[in-house]
Parts: sequence; structure tokens; C-alpha cells
Amino acid sequence: MSQTQKRILGVDPGLTRCGVGVIEGAVGGKIKLIGVGVIMTDSDTALEHRLLQLEQELTKWVVAHKPDVIAIERVFSQHNVRTVMGTGQAAGIALLVAAKSDTPVIMHTPSEVKAAVTGSGRANKVQVAQMVVKLLNLKEAPKPVDATDALALAICNLWRGGGNAKIESALKVERSRIAKLAKR
Repeated sequence: MSQTQKRILGVDPGLTRCGVGVIEGAVGGKIKLIGVGVIMTDSDTALEHRLLQLEQELTKWVVAHKPDVIAIERVFSQHNVRTVMGTGQAAGIALLVAAKSDTPVIMHTPSEVKAAVTGSGRANKVQVAQMVVKLLNLKEAPKPVDATDALALAICNLWRGGGNAKIESALKVERSRIAKLAKR
């Protein structure tokens, strides 16, 4: 992997179905699918055991793929409080796994992901899936949709993260220049 290449683990948090997808690529370059899947937990199992299972499975993904960054969907308000709670708990587990592995995390809203992947923050799931298929040169979208959403998160992070890194680098140079001028 070259220095500009990044390996990103996208996590579409969910308590029953948690999408995971790993890509590798560079801003402006080809993006390669490394792995994709869905971590499932049984709704009949006690919550604490479901969260433990999610933590163990996410840890396996991090250990196996050694991502440079983990992109997690930011939980947003929905009408179904129960769904929001499960999504929030799953996102918390993903954050915990990232912290334990000392892997940087960036969270993206669903609108950010849609806009980054399709060009429109109002794109529907079918449009997002079509672009993921095209961008990763796949024959079809991974199923269930949680897996495709995880890949979209990773793609969003690659593109947005690259831009953010360039901005930060330019700001660092500018701060240094200003500091030198101030010393004169």
C-alpha cells in the first residue's frame, strides 16, 4: 500500500444487523473492495450478550484488516425510539472497539454519505447501492443493504477524509508561515 492509500473499515451500526465493509484506495484513484459482511445478533438473546457478540465480531474485523480509520454512521433521530437506541448502542460498541485498537474514528451522517457517493444528500438506498457497485466494480450490491451502506460509509470517508487531510496540511503550512512572520 502506498502512503496515499488508506484502508477504511465502514460500520453501519445496528443491533440486529451491523454492516461492515473494508475498502482500500486513494483520493482520485481506484477503490478496491477488501471485505464486506453483516454481523447479526439474535433479538431473543439478552442485550448485554448481543453487545458483547458485536464487540467480539467487530474486533475480529479490525484485527484481520488493520484499518487506518474506522468510519461509523452518526446516529440520527428517527421516529422509532427503539431502533435509535439499538443503533446508538451498536455505534457505541464500534467506538469502543476503535478506541481499544487505537484506530482513529470519523463519523458521517447519512446525508453526508449519500452526497459523497451519489452527489445528492437525498439519494435513496437504490441509488447509493448502484454507485457502490459502480465505484467498486462489483457485479451486484452486497446483501443485505447494511453491507452496502457500510461500504458507502468507507467510500465517503476516503473521499472526505482525503480532502480534510489536504486542508489540514495547508493550514499547518500557513500557520507555520504566519508564526515565522510574527517572529520578525
